[in-house]
Amino acid sequence: MSSPLYGVYGASGCGRSIMPVARQQAAAEDVDADRLVFVDDASIGISVNGHRVLTYDEFRDDAAESKHIAIAVADGKVRQRLAAKCENDGLSFWSVRAKNVVIMDDVEVGHGALLSPFVTITSNVRIGRFFHANLYSYVEHDCRIGDFVTFGPGAKCNGNVVIEDHAYVGAGAILRQGNPGSPLRIGQSAVIGMGAVVTRDVAAGATVVGNPARPHTDSN
Repeated sequence: MSSPLYGVYGASGCGRSIMPVARQQAAAEDVDADRLVFVDDASIGISVNGHRVLTYDEFRDDAAESKHIAIAVADGKVRQRLAAKCENDGLSFWSVRAKNVVIMDDVEVGHGALLSPFVTITSNVRIGRFFHANLYSYVEHDCRIGDFVTFGPGAKCNGNVVIEDHAYVGAGAILRQGNPGSPLRIGQSAVIGMGAVVTRDVAAGATVVGNPARPHTDSN
């Protein structure tokens, strides 16, 4: 049986962005460099940025004493589907966190999170499973965030905000601060467009854009 195997699931942009963070973390955990790989069925038999690429089946069937996987796919629903497959196959989930991430008081983050460089999570925050927080994004005090939520680079979530499962907050978007007992709410599977400034609740499944953010309508 070989040493533990660690994988970043996805060799596209999201995976390639998180791999340097994963590599740094793996080195700190004394993981052999050749035991950190990409997992991607679309990039078979190649090396990406110095790391081997295994198919999912190759990763799953490796004779490692343990197998740990970080799912680096931006779409929360796809992430959930892949997580269910990994869990069914008995793989362990690996959370990846940059060294300069700032986490303050009384914060809980579920397993499978990917926290990129310069992310800040302040105090009294609860975050669900498989959260993705890209570069320079932040979560302020007293927020509640569901499972499989994604923050683009520079997404700003101010205090007293509730974000439900599978929501996507685009790059540079700003969620205004809610009030104690009356938080700003972002519904399940809602999409906040890049640079949007959200000043009121967003319904489940809605896409909002602009400043102030309004529902997006397809002109076609």
